[in-house]
Amino acid sequence: MNLEELRTFLEVVETGSLVTAAKRLNVTPSTVSARISGLEEEIGQKLLHRNKSGAELTSPGFKFKRYAEVMLQLWGQARYEVSLPRGFEGVCNVGLDFDLWPGVGQRFLEHLRSHAPGIAVALWPGEQRMIDRWLEIGLVDIAFCHAPPAGERFTSRVLFDDELVMVSTRNASAPDLSAGYVYVDHGDAFRRQHAAAFPGDVTSALTIASSDWALGHLLRNGGSGYLPRRHVMDAVRDGQLHLVEGAPVLSRRVYLVETAQTVKAWDWYETAVAASAP
Repeated sequence: MNLEELRTFLEVVETGSLVTAAKRLNVTPSTVSARISGLEEEIGQKLLHRNKSGAELTSPGFKFKRYAEVMLQLWGQARYEVSLPRGFEGVCNVGLDFDLWPGVGQRFLEHLRSHAPGIAVALWPGEQRMIDRWLEIGLVDIAFCHAPPAGERFTSRVLFDDELVMVSTRNASAPDLSAGYVYVDHGDAFRRQHAAAFPGDVTSALTIASSDWALGHLLRNGGSGYLPRRHVMDAVRDGQLHLVEGAPVLSRRVYLVETAQTVKAWDWYETAVAASAP
């Protein structure tokens, strides 16, 4: 088994065609076919159903796909860490929930660039299930997220509680969950708090599971919704948004998950963590 066989297999899976995969890889279809056959011979299982109309995963191929993805990711990470540019003394791989880049991720990165310029940084944004997987396979060393995974390899700490405030494009004197209200889905804990605060049915016709997307929608189209305070204060100061009077402040806990064996050797780490919190 070699990396080209793995890349070729994943390319065929993505395109559903040996011919299209060959064009993307800039090789001949016969080369693609030979690589797939070599991989199947090593695995001892048929990975793809090949026919005139294309290629589809077999049951063993479906199971093997995720391992092929992990192997290529780990190879890329290993090559990156071993091949650090001259002048760098280490690398910090950071998993980051999409909503935690504004403020949290930005401050962490800016602190490292200013105070630990010898550390290369790789930022991997994703949703919770992706972050859990990256931690498990070792793609990231630390992660800023909302639900710390279990495991002896990891330690976790509460970084802060993110305040979620209701904002509106009009200066509302009371919460209004009817027309124009956007239900911004911040996860399980938020759903429970929201249901307790507003026990009636929410009539929102729009649900968005991203603070950035929801903020952009409100600024372009108007309306109201719950967003992290740190996301909206610039727009509030500019008069584009208004804090809704009487709306309860909800919260979402932010965790820092660490691979304990890795971070204990970083003498710059604790000050960078302190700089990332509000």
